[in-house]
Amino acid sequence: MKRRHFMWLTASAVTAGRPGWADTEGFADWLTGFRRRALAAGVTDQTFKAAFARARYLNDSIERDRNQAEFARSFGDYLGSAVSDTRIATGQAKLQELAPLFAQIEARFAVEPQITAAIWGMESNYGQNRGNVPLISTLATLAHEGRRGAFFEEQLIAALLILQRGDVTPDQMTGSWAGAMGHTQFIPTSYQAYAVDFTGNGRRDIWGDDPSDALASAAAYLRAFGWTAGQPWGVEVRLPQGFDYMQTGRRVSRDVDEWARLGVTGIDGQAVPDHGAATLTTPTGATGPAFLLFSNYSVIGRYNNAEAYIFGVGHLADRLRGAGPFVAPWPAQDQPLRYAERRELQERLTAAGHDTGGIDGLIGPQTRGAIMGFQRSRDLVPDGHPTLALLQLLR
Repeated sequence: MKRRHFMWLTASAVTAGRPGWADTEGFADWLTGFRRRALAAGVTDQTFKAAFARARYLNDSIERDRNQAEFARSFGDYLGSAVSDTRIATGQAKLQELAPLFAQIEARFAVEPQITAAIWGMESNYGQNRGNVPLISTLATLAHEGRRGAFFEEQLIAALLILQRGDVTPDQMTGSWAGAMGHTQFIPTSYQAYAVDFTGNGRRDIWGDDPSDALASAAAYLRAFGWTAGQPWGVEVRLPQGFDYMQTGRRVSRDVDEWARLGVTGIDGQAVPDHGAATLTTPTGATGPAFLLFSNYSVIGRYNNAEAYIFGVGHLADRLRGAGPFVAPWPAQDQPLRYAERRELQERLTAAGHDTGGIDGLIGPQTRGAIMGFQRSRDLVPDGHPTLALLQLLR
């Protein structure tokens, strides 16, 4: 891809719809149209000019969006990094240092301090990695580029309205290349809907050194999506010999006593406490750990729906409150399929008569169901886990 130098947009250039670099990518036309849409959405001309006065095209944002790294680590390796001894120790120190703040947040939102701290730890390493990319610049670049233009334009308008409200200045509004902001990495639309002014100073400041508003906002977000205080996100369990793995997956939900009748126990062999309906999952297949997942698992998933991320947040929260590591070992040779391999797997499953619901490279419930169907047809354990060995068998 051809590289361009960063070039500044002057306020007069924005007003005239002529950016400060050659219009080789049609940016001027896009900006003119976007300005009309932003003003129609309630952004004032003054806010628009101030926001774009020093905006610039960020070629790096486009390259990172188009070339996001493959998730090449195994599930166990990812969790080992996400829930490292250092991150646990730092989180426990933060919980002690900010105990009054966490107690006040829990009293208001009924979200335990450990889960709020775990979100903080996973998103920015407790505020150490908040991101320094200018938000207006990266969102404008990605909105104009077009691969996910509608999404990023929506985020850009929300960011302009945040500036207009006075929560932050354009220079202070920084974050990740993809537009996530502050200690708890809110995207602008989520910030608009759920961020709170916990300090009462009139601004919802998730960017500054004081994490109060950011932590309270994360708790408010979880509460809004139904966080249940006192309920675990999930618990490690033990499955009986000969267990029917067709019962695993998010599409099958049962009360705890029903799982008990099928022989599912806690990892210690005792009955699992009743925390409501649960689903059973084996993230790395029949050779790895098994878990019962409760409704709080899905609430964490509203923050980021990646399975490994949800496990990372949940397990980090457990470790912060003093729980030990998972008991069953993760498979040593379990390496995730790359994007092209996941697509190929879906194509070959579909061709073999096992509908995956589309060829998108995403291993969701329907693809896992298709894998189970194929596994049963070959007298394999139907755990729904996508592996290179399975792909080679389909080849």
